[in-house]
Amino acid sequence: MADEDDVRRLALSLEGVEEIESDGFDYRVRGRGFVWSYPDRTGGRRVLRTDIAVLFVGDEAERQALLLGEPDLFFSTPAYEPFPLVMLRLEKVDVARLTELVTDAWRMRLEA
Repeated sequence: MADEDDVRRLALSLEGVEEIESDGFDYRVRGRGFVWSYPDRTGGRRVLRTDIAVLFVGDEAERQALLLGEPDLFFSTPAYEPFPLVMLRLEKVDVARLTELVTDAWRMRLEA
């Protein structure tokens, strides 16, 4: 099981990462976000969920592969449908897999 402290440690270990002040977490490279806490808007209010990470995945094919291949880990919402992003349930992922996902998101953001 991973948590926001694992996300922070992993993100800040990568070259060129900037931490943005937030009530949750928000990490960028070259000014572009690659992992941040999910802004849940259910109930009419925006609440940053630190138990869910939003990850940049680069393209629609990768997005669909994650959503369809591992629905227990990844999900999306209608507001995120047009974007190459997925939401990750941190309590369902181990640190080794989180390391892979955060590193891939960082790398893809550098290339985008």
